[in-house]
Amino acid sequence: MVINAKDLGYRAVNDALRRAEGDSEVTGCLGQRFLCAGMSGGSVTIGGIPGNALGAYLNGAEITVRGNAQDAVGDTMNNGKIVVHGNVGDAAGYAMRGGAIYVKENAGYRAGIHMKEYREKVPVMVIGGTAGSFLGEYQAGGVIAVLGLGRGSGRIVGNFPCTGMHGGKMILRSDGTDVLFPAQVTARPATEADREEIFRYVSEYAALFGADASEIMDAPFTVVTPDSKNPYKQLYTAN
Repeated sequence: MVINAKDLGYRAVNDALRRAEGDSEVTGCLGQRFLCAGMSGGSVTIGGIPGNALGAYLNGAEITVRGNAQDAVGDTMNNGKIVVHGNVGDAAGYAMRGGAIYVKENAGYRAGIHMKEYREKVPVMVIGGTAGSFLGEYQAGGVIAVLGLGRGSGRIVGNFPCTGMHGGKMILRSDGTDVLFPAQVTARPATEADREEIFRYVSEYAALFGADASEIMDAPFTVVTPDSKNPYKQLYTAN
């Protein structure tokens, strides 16, 4: 089913998506918010630029954006997959607790804030370019990978990555020497076991966006994990 969103509000677009059977395509998207919120099945391809909270509370559907997306992509998503063939705004993957987000290019500030995991539910966000400041702020679980493709001499992440991080893992395609990490995390070169895991994410990225996985892997990687279950323990009056 093809839905022309040019003259429709977000409620009308979402209503049409829920009535559709099987795969759907949205054309002429012009910043409509909350598209595909809570969807649990099917696949949706979006042409144009969706607004904030694309795929919020997503519960199993697959979304492909043939361009850029605005803030809060995958807000609190539980399952499913979001693929963006461009850039995303701020707070992508906010409180994400399952599923996967793949971004071909760059992400804004606070990507992966409050990401979490539980047992077999381990969310993954892969950013092909660079990420802004406060990447992985208060991260409690899941995997954030930033590949830094096309960054030239620029920094792979902005200021204050991993602030308050107390779970999960961050992977940077970099030696990490140009990144200032907070005291409560450990940043180390990727081991062979790490690289095997990283290759799974890179292979998926390459398949989605037509990149060369071997070329991407031919670089140093830094793995960042918390070194304390409670990064604020020293601030409490009773421990």
